[in-house]
Amino acid sequence: MLQQVLTSSRPLSWVNTAYPFALALLLLERPVHPVLLVLGVVYFLVPYNIAMYGINDVFDYESDLRNPRKGGVEGAVLAPRLHRTVLVASVVTNVPFLVALLLLGGWPSRIVLLVSVFAVVAYSAPGLRFKERPVLDSITSATHFVSPAVYAAALADRPLDARALLLLAAFFAWGMASHAFGAVQDVPADREAGIDSIATVLGARRTVAFAASLYAVAGVLALLSGWPTALTALLAIPYLAMVVPFLSIDDGTAERANRGWRRFLGINYGAGAFVTILALAASVYG
Repeated sequence: MLQQVLTSSRPLSWVNTAYPFALALLLLERPVHPVLLVLGVVYFLVPYNIAMYGINDVFDYESDLRNPRKGGVEGAVLAPRLHRTVLVASVVTNVPFLVALLLLGGWPSRIVLLVSVFAVVAYSAPGLRFKERPVLDSITSATHFVSPAVYAAALADRPLDARALLLLAAFFAWGMASHAFGAVQDVPADREAGIDSIATVLGARRTVAFAASLYAVAGVLALLSGWPTALTALLAIPYLAMVVPFLSIDDGTAERANRGWRRFLGINYGAGAFVTILALAASVYG
């Protein structure tokens, strides 16, 4: 049971939410509040992902059954008997951290954190199901990854300058692009399950083009941020190289995009290392 809950939470992707929080807090808060740092990193590393992906796997069960990529690092196919367990685990693991973080922060950070958690629930939960509202699904997914960084900035209680805003906008464009491209591989399974998404509505080919455009936009926004952070614009290159080979696919061959998605999972670690080195260099020498 524990293995299924953890598999559902996508351990390979935990760093994608904890890292933006930790980096933003370390760069913006002086001095760094150790309790907030530890609580925030642990929360966005594990409980946040248990809720984000676990709720998704529960309510996407019919689609996941038809999806050949599910059942490993890209998500669990949760048996119905585990659905209640995963939902309970999402509540039990999240609530203590949320209470502590809400009490330790001010109102700006509380609002950001609540918006972040709402986006996690709204993406998959019945009655909201933002994942079935094309384009809003990509916006919500981007919020999942950018909001931890925004939350850290709110905790630091420092006004964001133009550079920071441009980098956050670039990160948001990256998040939308990544979600859109990730949805392409699921077109056949989602169509069979009657799930609408940006990819099922726009079609595989146009969705890949949409993702490529947003990766390019992210690169331009980063380039405009000034030296040395403009160097992060280079990160658009591997992501564009990942999606461009799939610009010619159609709905019938959409599952081929999974090859690109597997590359995406590796590219993220390299991109994170590059940003970390750049951030450290900028803080020491800039």
